[in-house]
Amino acid sequence: MSPDLHRLAMAVLQPGFEGTTAPDWLRRALGEGLGGAVLFARNLPSEHLIPQIRAENPDTVIAVDEEGGVVTRFEARSGSSFPGNRALGVADDEALTERVGRQIGRMLAEADVTLDYAPSVDVNANPANPVIGVRSFGPTSGLVSRHAVAYIRGLQSAGVAACAKHFPGHGDTITDSHLALPTVHATVEELWERDLPPFRAAIDAGVRSVMCGHLLVPALDPSLPATLSRTVLTGLLREELGFDGMLVTDAIEMKAVAARYTPGEIAVRALAAGVDAICVGITTEQGLRELRDAITAAVLSGELAESRLAEAAARVRAIAEWYGKQDRSAAEDPGVGLEAARAALTVTGAATLAGAPLVVEVNTRLNQAVDPSTPTGLTAALAARLPGTERVVMAAEGELPAFDERPVVLVVHDSARHAWVRERIAQAVRVRPDAVVVDTGIPGEPAGAAFVATNGLSRVSAEAAAEWLTT
Repeated sequence: MSPDLHRLAMAVLQPGFEGTTAPDWLRRALGEGLGGAVLFARNLPSEHLIPQIRAENPDTVIAVDEEGGVVTRFEARSGSSFPGNRALGVADDEALTERVGRQIGRMLAEADVTLDYAPSVDVNANPANPVIGVRSFGPTSGLVSRHAVAYIRGLQSAGVAACAKHFPGHGDTITDSHLALPTVHATVEELWERDLPPFRAAIDAGVRSVMCGHLLVPALDPSLPATLSRTVLTGLLREELGFDGMLVTDAIEMKAVAARYTPGEIAVRALAAGVDAICVGITTEQGLRELRDAITAAVLSGELAESRLAEAAARVRAIAEWYGKQDRSAAEDPGVGLEAARAALTVTGAATLAGAPLVVEVNTRLNQAVDPSTPTGLTAALAARLPGTERVVMAAEGELPAFDERPVVLVVHDSARHAWVRERIAQAVRVRPDAVVVDTGIPGEPAGAAFVATNGLSRVSAEAAAEWLTT
């Protein structure tokens, strides 16, 4: 095996790993040409980790999922300082979205992160979508396109590369690709009218990266997931939409593809289809080397052209080179997250909490993209204002607790999606018509004395709701 081929294969891999320090195997791999690494909440916060990676290879593409709102890695333990995409779409102030994007970029730039796997530019066209939901700017392509451009402009003005995802659009699905392969049942005409315009807008705005989704789109390719389809990735994204930046996969251990192919098969097929970087959410030294060996074997057998691998590695280097030339000194914009959360708050009815309430969290299972340690935050936000606030967590499809004389706040998520959640709201309001309902997701019909929709999960969204309920 030639050293050059070995390094090319390593250059296109972006593995995740355990721990808050760089493991020895990762450091060795960086010295052998590993092109990137992806960080998760399990790795953060850590003041030593990124410098350790940079010490081995200053040009490593360090990536993270920092969307704001419910998907946060740097602020998973406290909740995000920025509302997510749906909140920004509801506020519908493009200048505000750009400011939020810039501050997320500023936070990442201060930590020396190269690439943010954000924003999601999926159009949430299907209300039953279990994985996009509040991660989308909204249900229409025009709204999503406008805010995608604003977010990308803000993020990249802070010197951090943006990544538009999940190509060709994960919005019209009812399956979570972490768990199974979703199918997008849309015609080519519908795709061009609804799902593709935000990607075109992102490309026109100069987005540095695109992430492909593990999606079956029969109108484009009836047999292969988009991640492995040359028709979708080279024909559509490269040739028709004109994208020439770095194309990265969603994590290849997601069951949408992992249930059908081995990691090596996914990597080789994705690279042949037009992908430049392989995201591996978590791996080991052995797993990384098996991927490297599968790629080099594919080149030696003729299954994967060496010129295609070299092109992919060059696009990964181009992201690092772009990052190295950026001014990463964006001005601080304190309070912009809370400002955006307030602008996104929608309220029906009126109520002010006169005393410390009983907060009943009617838990629905958050999707697999959300770190399990990310808090909902409303109880803490109310307790800071009303000492003595208590919380009861109701298990999925469990029964409501008995109420006493205290004010009742019912916290739900995505009541538009869950019939059993709507039934619990109705039960609570029958017993306590003065109950306040707070929906942190995509809300259903208003109920209760006041119905507050935060339009997303974040620390600042909880603070905005608590502020409204107590003043």
